[in-house]
Amino acid sequence: MEILNEIRFSMPSLSQNESAARAAVSSFIVQADPTVEELSDIRTAVSEAVTNAIVHGYRGTSGRIDLVVRLLPEREIYIRIRDCGCGIADVKKAMEPLFTTAPEEERSGLGFSVMESFMDRLAVRSEVGRGTTVTMRKKLAAHGS
Repeated sequence: MEILNEIRFSMPSLSQNESAARAAVSSFIVQADPTVEELSDIRTAVSEAVTNAIVHGYRGTSGRIDLVVRLLPEREIYIRIRDCGCGIADVKKAMEPLFTTAPEEERSGLGFSVMESFMDRLAVRSEVGRGTTVTMRKKLAAHGS
């Protein structure tokens, strides 16, 4: 995979870092000149993925969340968000709309659905006791579109 530019960063799984992750990703991808809508879509998807890591991956504990953001040829954005939390036993089930592991917290269970709707590709890999990796891609519209 040819990479035009890349950032990597790691942060503690604190709820206040969700907005920091969103801001950092936004600041980096702005060099690709996304539309306001594309930028908003990516920010929302990142927010959902980081929130999932904080709320579900590290439920009741703490850890680190690692992010990689890449600018690829042909105006494609690649984002990988990884935690080393509890993992997901059944990824397919977890990706079903309205499925949540925290109904008592009034969680909607739409995080993966939101990510899927705002990004072109979404992949989730997870191993119980080892963590979860969410990989997302979005191809930006051609300039002047």
